[in-house]
Amino acid sequence: MSNFAPKKIFFTKGVGSHKAELHSFELALRNAGIEKCNLVMVSSIVPPNCKVISREKGLKELNPGDITYCVMSRNCSNEPRRLIAASVGCAIPADRNAYGYISEHHAFGQTSVETGDYAEDLAAAMLASTLGIDFDVDASWDEKEEIFKISGKIVRTKNVTQSAIVKNGGYTSVVAAAVFVF
Repeated sequence: MSNFAPKKIFFTKGVGSHKAELHSFELALRNAGIEKCNLVMVSSIVPPNCKVISREKGLKELNPGDITYCVMSRNCSNEPRRLIAASVGCAIPADRNAYGYISEHHAFGQTSVETGDYAEDLAAAMLASTLGIDFDVDASWDEKEEIFKISGKIVRTKNVTQSAIVKNGGYTSVVAAAVFVF
């Protein structure tokens, strides 16, 4: 295993509103607790033996200016009363020496539950296909979840999702992130 692989991961989310789009994004990052970091977006792999820690513990390990790797989903709109959402889903294999998956999904008009379920399903499906678990991609999440559990190869799935209704007179941004800690 690479010496550069993160040893820990945590999940966070946030929302922000402001008349300027960039400022609304910064406020969403602030609400998520990661505004002080230089964020580097990476793709979708949870390294083997990477421990999931709480948001509180993870935030304590970050310092202002840190180069911080994360998988992030974000969404923004200035259309009043528009429902927006951002989510990251995660699937962890039962074998701690195998890698897991993170997915990101953002949506307009989907609730937090719908967006989160989709992101979680996507991560689990990517992991399942890597592990050779046979499943119907068009089956409902409940049906696939049962197959994944029966296989014994996927130990858990989760998502973190932020949704918001856009306020009048400005932009609203939502973010969801899986943040790696070294």
